[in-house]
Amino acid sequence: MEEKLQSGAALTSPGAVRDYLRLALGGKLHEVFVCIWLDAQHRVIKFDEPFRGTLTQTSVYPREIVKAALAVNAAAVIFAHNHPSGAAQPSQADELLTRSLKEALALVDVKVLDHFIVAGNHALSFAERGLL
Repeated sequence: MEEKLQSGAALTSPGAVRDYLRLALGGKLHEVFVCIWLDAQHRVIKFDEPFRGTLTQTSVYPREIVKAALAVNAAAVIFAHNHPSGAAQPSQADELLTRSLKEALALVDVKVLDHFIVAGNHALSFAERGLL
């Protein structure tokens, strides 16, 4: 599964991304926020974990996300974070953060393709829920 998200691999299936994220984040005991940076053909440039938090929250800074996007020359990104509590439902703060990141990245022409919330074996897609 890990080879699917190696640098240069094209992301053609939301299911493959979901499966990878469930494996990578599902068992974590603290919140983490990850970015899958993509080029214009949606090939993986880098899988990055810029923020790590506590059992119930992590702080994410849009300025740092924009800097990271520019540093890898990304055209698109998929965000993900986990909920160690086991509830894969987005909070108001999750929705607000996603909107803020989408707006900030739009200023530098980086498209937010999705944001997943992983809780155990479940992964919720913001795009599939119409939350992007």
